Amino acid sequence: MSSSYLWVKAFHIVFVASWFAGLFYMPRIFVNLAMVPADSHAERERLLLMARKLYRFSSLLMVPALALGLVLWLVYGIGGGWMHAKLALVLAVIGYHHVCRGVLRSFERLNNKRSHKWFRVFNEVSVLMFIAIVVLVVVKPF
Repeated sequence: MSSSYLWVKAFHIVFVASWFAGLFYMPRIFVNLAMVPADSHAERERLLLMARKLYRFSSLLMVPALALGLVLWLVYGIGGGWMHAKLALVLAVIGYHHVCRGVLRSFERLNNKRSHKWFRVFNEVSVLMFIAIVVLVVVKPF
């Protein structure tokens, strides 16, 4: 194992974990936004500002996470049967990330129709995907 491989792997893990931190927290902001009373404009604007900044920051973290993952897969030949499942989950995570953008836009347009309870469940989706990806990478079940 070359030292360059270990550096790429270490930074991939750092960026993936950082990206997921944003995906774990953004739906929590949506929970709070869904609970804001209609007349509480300052609270709503503060939460929207937080969500916008977090979405931008998470998007910036996503790029090197994906790029470094591609390097590990294509340059260093990391893979196996489990990789197909992991790649499918990575596509699902990218989709989830973009769904968060759509949800944010609906809050900005005062168009949200979902309850805070729905967003509590939505929040757990990223956790489940993270667990599945980590298990696939560490256990390599197939």
